[in-house]
Amino acid sequence: MEDNLLLQINNISVVYSDVIQVLKGVSLEVKKGQIVSLLGSNGAGKTTTLKAISGLLKPENGKVTEGSIIYQGRPIHNSAPEEITRLGIIQVHEGRQPFKYLTVEENLRVGTATRWGKPYKKDLELVYHYFQPLVARKNRLAGYCSGGELQMLVMGRALMAQPKLLLLDEPSLGLAPFLVREIFEIIKRINEEQGTTIMLVEQNANMALQIAHYGYVMENGKIVMEDEAVKLRENPDVKEFYLGTATSGALKSYKDVKAYKRRKRWL
Repeated sequence: MEDNLLLQINNISVVYSDVIQVLKGVSLEVKKGQIVSLLGSNGAGKTTTLKAISGLLKPENGKVTEGSIIYQGRPIHNSAPEEITRLGIIQVHEGRQPFKYLTVEENLRVGTATRWGKPYKKDLELVYHYFQPLVARKNRLAGYCSGGELQMLVMGRALMAQPKLLLLDEPSLGLAPFLVREIFEIIKRINEEQGTTIMLVEQNANMALQIAHYGYVMENGKIVMEDEAVKLRENPDVKEFYLGTATSGALKSYKDVKAYKRRKRWL
């Protein structure tokens, strides 16, 4: 195994309730210090891939039935989520669920649960450094925060756990475009300044490929394409089906692309 390889997914299949197969032979790699983006339309299997890594398939009666997930040289597939968290893999879920009746700062302190007893003041300062709008809100109940503030809060809470691998699930979901740009800029800074390895699941392919080093495209539970993010941005299929522009540079309408599955050159 390469020294800089943090996570390796080898040909995994995931089945829920012993019958419903969601992933079919998925393989991917995440190198230390990289942002790796997993792109695809809704229902492609992106969130299931994250849950297979973080152990959160277990509570939903799902499991990896074939293949393996190797993290820092050890197999972790089908391990308990709390074991995986202790190894430094932290997932930020889609939907931004805070503890509504705790203040913003109390929510952030929940992120230290995996390392009780260790000082966290510096971590709080770091979170407030990246997510400055939270400073004015720190003594306010989280339930009163806006969508953008909540996204900052759940990402800040994950940072408090000092992740070695941060799994972000649809951080742009439901946010205004200016907030999406701000959140993605912060993700990029955390990666560059803290050296945090990040795996980003995102439907907003344009934003994801601007900050990622490497990208995978997923369709129907399979990886159908992978490359450096710079090359994926220029790929005509990705441009057409995920970035919404045809080779001419004209914007594609939904009517033009709704039958794309029949025409995809890589399937």
